[in-house]
Amino acid sequence: MTDDAEVVVMADPRIAAVPVRECGEALTDVRESGLRTGKERLDGEGNYAHLRAGVVQRLLRAQELLPVGMRLMVVEGYRSPTLQREYFEEYEAELRAAHPHWTAPELRGAASRYVSPPEIAPHSAGAAVDLTLVGPDGREVDMGTPMNASPEESAGACYTHAPGLSPQVRANRSVLGAALTAAGLVNYPTEWWHWSYGDRYWAWRTRATAAPYGTRER
Repeated sequence: MTDDAEVVVMADPRIAAVPVRECGEALTDVRESGLRTGKERLDGEGNYAHLRAGVVQRLLRAQELLPVGMRLMVVEGYRSPTLQREYFEEYEAELRAAHPHWTAPELRGAASRYVSPPEIAPHSAGAAVDLTLVGPDGREVDMGTPMNASPEESAGACYTHAPGLSPQVRANRSVLGAALTAAGLVNYPTEWWHWSYGDRYWAWRTRATAAPYGTRER
């Protein structure tokens, strides 16, 4: 497994310390932009298909940079603060049951490898997107693990630069990463599928003075 010491997780105090200067940019429906969406996160209100307008623009730019025949597939964008809290608390409880000797800070840090603490979650700001690639045949490209595979389920292979990946999987992740990075997004290194722009983690990674997107209700 990738050494956690090499990764700055969402629970790190440096991330929470980044100020938010909300710019008020709207959440927009990616389905109206021409971006492909998956069916894994369908919900009655279509939250999964919404992102800040600036993120959508950058995804469209990233798609233009992909090799001929490849396309992005958005699986989940916006997530309500309530749902984010549920996800975090559920995973934290799983870890507590498996590791009863861990302290509260240890549990919080470990949980944030896979689910962001609700008060800083990029998904709840409309700033983060879980996505993958589809090939010319319309099928998902092999990325080495299913999307949303936890570190436990994947034996650490969910980490973007995990050791032991096949050359083809590593190449596929590089294709995705190169396009998204060139478009201005940053990756959360414990999840190859999670990319964001404008949130606190993005601001910390890019050394921006503040995050333009903060937590919001839709």
